[in-house]
Amino acid sequence: MGHATSLHIIDYIIIIISFIVSLAVGLKFAHRQKNTNNYFLAGGKLPSWAIGISILATLISSITFLAYPGAGYSSNWILLVQGLMVPVVLILIVGFIVPLFRQVIKLSAYEYFERRFGVFARMYSSVSFVLTHFSKMGSVFFLLALALSKMLGLDTVTLIWVVGIVVILVTLIGGMEAIVWLDVIQGFLLIIGGIISLIIILFTADGGPTAVWNVAMENGHIGFGPFDWDFVNLTFIVMALNGIFYAIQKYGTDQTIVQRYLTAKSDKDAVKATLIGVLLSVPVWAMFMFIGTALFSYYKISGDPAPAGMNPDAVFPYFIMTKLPVGVVGLVISGLIAAAISTLNADLNCLSAICVEDYYTRLRPKSTEKRRMVMSKIFVILAGLGTIGIALFYVKAGSEGVLGTIFALYAIFSGGIAGMFLLGIFSIRANMKGLYFGIGTSVLFTAYALLTSNLIEWGGQKRLLLDLGSLNFTHHDYMIGVYSHILLCVVGYLASLFFKGEKDIRSLTYYGYLDLKRKK
Repeated sequence: MGHATSLHIIDYIIIIISFIVSLAVGLKFAHRQKNTNNYFLAGGKLPSWAIGISILATLISSITFLAYPGAGYSSNWILLVQGLMVPVVLILIVGFIVPLFRQVIKLSAYEYFERRFGVFARMYSSVSFVLTHFSKMGSVFFLLALALSKMLGLDTVTLIWVVGIVVILVTLIGGMEAIVWLDVIQGFLLIIGGIISLIIILFTADGGPTAVWNVAMENGHIGFGPFDWDFVNLTFIVMALNGIFYAIQKYGTDQTIVQRYLTAKSDKDAVKATLIGVLLSVPVWAMFMFIGTALFSYYKISGDPAPAGMNPDAVFPYFIMTKLPVGVVGLVISGLIAAAISTLNADLNCLSAICVEDYYTRLRPKSTEKRRMVMSKIFVILAGLGTIGIALFYVKAGSEGVLGTIFALYAIFSGGIAGMFLLGIFSIRANMKGLYFGIGTSVLFTAYALLTSNLIEWGGQKRLLLDLGSLNFTHHDYMIGVYSHILLCVVGYLASLFFKGEKDIRSLTYYGYLDLKRKK
């Protein structure tokens, strides 16, 4: 094994080839992008297995590649609990959610909320999607560039621009069809890179896999605890509840996933694709978490520790650069870049779809298909440049505090989306006016929780943004989202009882799905 900290020419060639392949796939499908149906939905004719791999590639970003090994290296597997909840929830809801959405919406996931609760509900959920995905995309860019700058010895800003331009070009020219097929290539690349890395870690450590497992076990790095019934600290129950609502929000209200439902040939294919994507995601998440666990044992056993004080997220990139053989380094780095490109090009396409469907078409209802197609591409460029701008802002300001601030703002303005979804799907009695009370309560609660639990530096001292003494929010931050969803759902339902119910909404609920099933 080499101990180089700079790349071999072979590794550079592999990385450059992966960039060229990305652009070539985009060009291959460019001639088909004549209308928005093809551009955003690939004409609804993609095979289920390809859509499934695409969902996997979108869920596995470079954050997974860096943060999961970092978490496994520094702690146990508690952060994996969120991912483990996803298939549990999905198996319960996917059978009726996918056919319902394919029947009710044309392109935007938030069209469902308008049909169920009116225009404000659509705008609220749509804006929350845009906010969260800009903050997420900026952080994916930033983390990727930070890791690559250390590995490749290149400037972070240069890397953000290079990867950013490739992502914009692929999304711009190839549309959703190119994105899905590129995701298939990138998904396999990512998994192969992870498997090779794990095998090398396990079998080059003295004592092999058994020693790696035993050392991790002795040091408390294996397990999902603590299992206390405690909402203040990070416990199994906190992560499980967080995971349940994450799954509902992701698969019921997230445009990047819902848009995939619409690219399949049939309802059955769309359900199959969703299950393939999720059931593959869990072992991949687990593998990257275990890479971190194995790295902890590897450095403990070898007596060749990672540099003191190294950020846990940097340990896997450090191992890649110092321990992997020539060629494998290029493959793994290509996987890391591929993971970022998969997430970012899907997000750009979906952001453009939302801008066209939720905003432009509303303002220009008589616009031609040709005009909408032009606007789709303009929105891709603007969203891409905006994301590059956020990543560059992170570089200037440093990641400390900036990510937290952006996520805090998102949490305030998008609280309760999963609660709105549950209310719309499972309650016939819930109505628009009742929902407004639910949204108001959710936003106020989230603002209170964040203000009374987040510290800021003021006059050389750290203080709460708002100190209410014994009334401060003291539960774990991950519970803020859980409570906001529950509050919106409960308050929205109770408030609806004071207003007249809405007509003709049964077909938009679970009960409408059951009616159709009985008729068949």
